Amino acid sequence: MYKIEYVGSTDMGKVRSNNEDAFLIDADSQYCLVADGMGGAAAGEMASQIFAETAAEVLKGSGVFSEQALVDSIQTVFLKANDHILEHVDQYPEHKGMGCTAELLAFTATGFVLGHMGDSRTYRLRDTHLKQLTKDHSLVQEQIDNGLITLEQARTHRMRNIILRAVGVRPSPVLDTLRGPIFPGDLFLMCSDGLTDLVTDDEILEIIKTGSTLSSKARQLIELANLVGGKDNVTVVLAEVA
Repeated sequence: MYKIEYVGSTDMGKVRSNNEDAFLIDADSQYCLVADGMGGAAAGEMASQIFAETAAEVLKGSGVFSEQALVDSIQTVFLKANDHILEHVDQYPEHKGMGCTAELLAFTATGFVLGHMGDSRTYRLRDTHLKQLTKDHSLVQEQIDNGLITLEQARTHRMRNIILRAVGVRPSPVLDTLRGPIFPGDLFLMCSDGLTDLVTDDEILEIIKTGSTLSSKARQLIELANLVGGKDNVTVVLAEVA
């Protein structure tokens, strides 16, 4: 079984007055997550926190799952969190519209399983090659897929923040689940869109392929997002196969 090293960091950014992002790392249970709340002020913060708490409840003390058991558990996290948020909105109608995007990455003895919903992202660095593992559930991504706009146009599109899938917005949302093997040296990056809206993949690669510590890499990514505007909360979690 591979040892996984984790580090995470979050920052309010230069514009927002509160932080609606959340991250959680449980090295003993071999998982980590990033959630980006939406719905404004307390509601957004609460949605991302509900997701993190639900993951802790479902996955805590689980040890290492088989791959299929892990897929089932990740699906349970997303569906339960979705239900919890909808139940909260039923009780507090003034929070209607709250929800969160989420990335949940967990490891078996020889591989990974990833749950993805929204426009937060997960990347993998392997042999100096950076690959985006997830596809944004967003209006601009749909337009890119349909050949209506380019990747470059998407970066500044006025509707780039319109999300097509999120946790807690409607019953029984569709979850993307990815899985694959892991190898020594693999480095996974999970992040909220506060990073990727402002920092290019090439800039991310330049930072995370260096020999600096995981903590330094996370700090540099957040500092760069803030340097070029810091328009949103920014959260980064790194998981490296030792």
